[in-house]
Amino acid sequence: MTSSLLRPLGRTRSGAGMSGGAVPEGSTAPTRILDWRDPRVAALVRELGAADPTDPAAPADPVRQIEALHRAHAWIAAAVRPVYSVQDERPVSEVLRRGRGSCSQRLAVLEAVARASGVPTRVRGLLVDGTFWYPRFPRLRRIVPDQVLLAWPEFHVGAEGACASWLTVSELLGGLRPVAAERGGVFTNAGSETLFEALARTAIDWDAAPAACPGGGAGPGAGGGAGAAAACDLSAYVLRDLGHYDSRDELFERHGQTLCGLARLVAEPVLGRRGAA
Repeated sequence: MTSSLLRPLGRTRSGAGMSGGAVPEGSTAPTRILDWRDPRVAALVRELGAADPTDPAAPADPVRQIEALHRAHAWIAAAVRPVYSVQDERPVSEVLRRGRGSCSQRLAVLEAVARASGVPTRVRGLLVDGTFWYPRFPRLRRIVPDQVLLAWPEFHVGAEGACASWLTVSELLGGLRPVAAERGGVFTNAGSETLFEALARTAIDWDAAPAACPGGGAGPGAGGGAGAAAACDLSAYVLRDLGHYDSRDELFERHGQTLCGLARLVAEPVLGRRGAA
């Protein structure tokens, strides 16, 4: 049994994105959350050897862009400790300062690195069934929110006007890696591996794309429960598609965060330090 009491009040979570139906173009601009001009974020970009978008001698090579984002993901997975933070609007620079973050916060770090490297990003808003998180909170199911707002990033890889294309974070990190296709395996949302880490070895799919994942699997209503969800196909947990937004800032401005302000205030001091294990 999930809880609907922790949702933000006065929020109607339905309809298309901020563009009124048209898919946003995304952006490389810094935002309050994706504050890539902060010295901490800039230092990380330099450490990763990401391309300088202001350098005319550095063309937008999609292969180099993808490789750089793979390195960024690996660095974040190793250096930013996974916790259950509920503050989705925390700036990337603050996440780096703390050295810990939720899956949402660590995905924001990856977006900030991409934007700083000249790769536009946008997000797709998904409302995910709270039962997806049951394996992580087996004794606290009654207070797991019934809806979890997920900002799922997309990256515009390649030179504008050439062969540029939008890739979801799943395609970028899982679907384009031969090693990921070989490793595969079921993502149970339990144990030490989080959704952020799982992206490195399997193409997480929220849309039930045909042949997205070898072996298939069961969703929450297919007799297997949350732990039996397929490695790739997690579409059975999607309650609503909220459309695309130019940034996660716009998504949260429109729909709020998963928990109401009071719930975040109470939960963050505990969950914000609790390791995702």
